[in-house]
Amino acid sequence: MTLYEILKQSPVVPVIVIHDENDAEPLARAILKGGINVLEITLRTNAAFSAIQMIAERVPEVIVGAGTVLNPYQLRKARDAGAQFAVSPGLTPELLEAAREDQFPFLPGVASASEIMQALQYDFTIVKPFPAEILGSTKWITSHKSVFPHLQFFPSGGVTVDNMMHYLALEAVVAVGGTWLTPHELIKRKDWAGITALVEETLGLAK
Repeated sequence: MTLYEILKQSPVVPVIVIHDENDAEPLARAILKGGINVLEITLRTNAAFSAIQMIAERVPEVIVGAGTVLNPYQLRKARDAGAQFAVSPGLTPELLEAAREDQFPFLPGVASASEIMQALQYDFTIVKPFPAEILGSTKWITSHKSVFPHLQFFPSGGVTVDNMMHYLALEAVVAVGGTWLTPHELIKRKDWAGITALVEETLGLAK
């Protein structure tokens, strides 16, 4: 499955921080129950790789990706754990080369025209404006789309339920990434029904 095919599964991809690997399966099932079958587990905690593996093995209906991937080692470790795509807050030549060499669906983060050009040099045509709101929101995407007409965007960073439709209204936006779907307090309380409700509410607005 290509990165485009993965991201088109849902208009919103939950961006998740997991502190306890035992939360991974019920959380993934709660998101799936709400109607989203693709999610991103960020590599910001020690539980991240185990969480990815648990979801890949126990909830195969979900397409699980790894976020906050910073180097080729993490990229390949995430892939070996069962991740089906990877997302980075930025890009380096080493990371771009590793993803291209492995033919692994990879979403590089960009914050400038120069970084977009570097991504295109390695044949990556979908990029993540990050942090999207700080960069300039939809105006940043629109202005760069005019220069790079074949580029597509997956904005993340500052995207919320209140502003997501501004992004999704743009033809060049494939989907958006959001942390609001899986707030820390709900995960901590293991309020899986609450997370399912947030997912359903978000999809209702997005569609």
